Amino acid sequence: MLEGIMLGLSTALSPLNIMLVIGGCLIGTFIGMLPGLGPMSIIAIMIPVAVSIGDPSAALILLAGVYYGAIFGGSTSSILINAPGVASTVATTFDGFPLTQQGKAGKALTVAAISSFTGGTIGAILLMIFAPALVSVALSFHSAEYFALMVVGLSAIAAFAGTGQVGKAVLMTLLGLIMATVGEGALFNAPRFTMGIMDLQSGFGFVTLAMAMFALPEAIYLVLDPRRSATEKGEGEIKDLRITRAEAREIAPVIGRQSIQGFLIGVLPGAGATIASFLGYAVERNIAKGEDQEKFGKGSLKGLAAPESANNAACTGSFVPLLTLGIPGSGTTAILLGALVSLSVTPGPRLMVDEPQIFWAVIISMYIGNVVLLILNLPLIPYIAKVLAVPRTFLIPFILFFTLMGAYIGQNNATELLILVGFGICATILRFADYPLAPLLIGFILGSMLEDNFSRSMQLEGGIGFIFERPMTMALLVFAVILVLLPSYRARRARLRQDGVADGD
Repeated sequence: MLEGIMLGLSTALSPLNIMLVIGGCLIGTFIGMLPGLGPMSIIAIMIPVAVSIGDPSAALILLAGVYYGAIFGGSTSSILINAPGVASTVATTFDGFPLTQQGKAGKALTVAAISSFTGGTIGAILLMIFAPALVSVALSFHSAEYFALMVVGLSAIAAFAGTGQVGKAVLMTLLGLIMATVGEGALFNAPRFTMGIMDLQSGFGFVTLAMAMFALPEAIYLVLDPRRSATEKGEGEIKDLRITRAEAREIAPVIGRQSIQGFLIGVLPGAGATIASFLGYAVERNIAKGEDQEKFGKGSLKGLAAPESANNAACTGSFVPLLTLGIPGSGTTAILLGALVSLSVTPGPRLMVDEPQIFWAVIISMYIGNVVLLILNLPLIPYIAKVLAVPRTFLIPFILFFTLMGAYIGQNNATELLILVGFGICATILRFADYPLAPLLIGFILGSMLEDNFSRSMQLEGGIGFIFERPMTMALLVFAVILVLLPSYRARRARLRQDGVADGD
C-alpha cells in the first residue's frame, strides 16, 4: 500500500494533474450550484475532452474532480433558494433553507462546506485503507439485500414527519411510489400508466419533480405572501459566516458518524449518495434528544451537517465498486465507467495490480480536490450568499428561470415544463394543507429501485421466502421496522413521563 501511495503521489502531484484537479473542481462546483445541471450531464459532455488527454490517470482525475465538485457545490442552490438539482442534496434543503429564512445563510453555507470537506476527506482515507477488503462486502449484497436496503431508505419517512404527521407522511410516500411506476419498468419494456403520452414513456424526471416539490412552491409562496420579505426577515443581511466553538462541538460527532456511514453505503453498488444522505438525516434525527430533535426541519445545524457529510463520503465510497469490480453504483459512475472503457482501461480486481498508478492517483487526487474545494468555497461564501440581497422583483424570476431551465434540460422535452407547472401547483396546495413533501420525493427516488430488486429477488429465489432465508435481508428489514417505530416509542415514553410528573404534582 505504501508503494501505491508513493506512486499515486508522484502521479497526482504532476503539474498537469494538479491543474486538472483544480479545473475539474471549479467546473463541478459551478455546475453544482445551478439547479437542474447535475454531474451526469457535464461529465457526459466532458468525456471527449478527457479522452483527448490520452493519459487515463489524468482523464479520470479530471472527471472525478467534476463529480465531487458538483456534489460539493450542489448544496448551494438547496440552501439559498430551496432548489435541489441533484438527488443527493434534497435532504440538505430540510434544514439548510430554514436557516436561510432565519437570516443564517452564511452560517449554513459554512457548515455545508466544512461537512462536505470532512466527509470527502474521511471517505478518501477509508477508500485508501479498506478498498480491497470492502470488495467482499460489496459482493455479498445481492438483489434481496438491495430490496431490504431500499425499505430501510423508505423507513426514513418517520424522521421527516413532524408531530402528528406520520399518517400524512405515509400517504405522501405511497404517492411517490405510485409516481415511480409511470413509464417502462426495468424488467418489462411495456409502458405503464402513460395514458398514451409518448413523452411519459421514460417516466417522470427527477429534476422536474424536485423543482416542482421545492423550488416552484417557494417562488409561488413569495408571490402569494408579501410579508415574506427578505429585508423584514434579515435575509438580505449576510452575517454569522463563522460557526462558534459550541456549534463546532455540536456538529463534530455528527460529521464523524455520517462520514463513516455514508462511505459504507456508497461502497454498495446501486445505493449511492442519495440513500446515504436520507439515512444520515434520519439516523441523526432519531438519536437526537429533546430540543435537539425538535429543531430538525426548522434550521438544525446537525440536520444540515448529516446529509452533507454522508453524500460526499458516499461519492468517494462509490469508487470502490467502480474501480475494484467495474460495477457502477449510480448513473454518474456509469458514465465514468464508459469513460474508462473509452480510454482502454478495464476496471476490476486486477486494476490495482496491473495499473496501480491509475487507482492510487485517483485516491490521492481526492485529498487534493477536497482541499481545493474548501479553499475555493469558503472565501466565496459571503459573495454567494449575496444572492439573497437581490430584490424580490428580481429573485422570483431568477428562481423561475433556473427551475424551468433545469426541468427542460433534464429531459430535453417541452412536456416537462407542463409537468413541472402542474406538479408545482399541486405541491403548493399540499404545502398549504401541511403535508410534508420530502416523503413523496423519497418514495419516487427509491420506488423504481425497490420494484426492480424485489422482482429480481422473487425470480431468483422462487418466492417471498427469500426474506426469511437470507440473514442480511432479515436484519435490514428489522432495522427498518425499528426506524419506523422508534419515534412513536419515544413520543409515548415522553407522554408517560409528562403524565407521571403531572400525577406527582
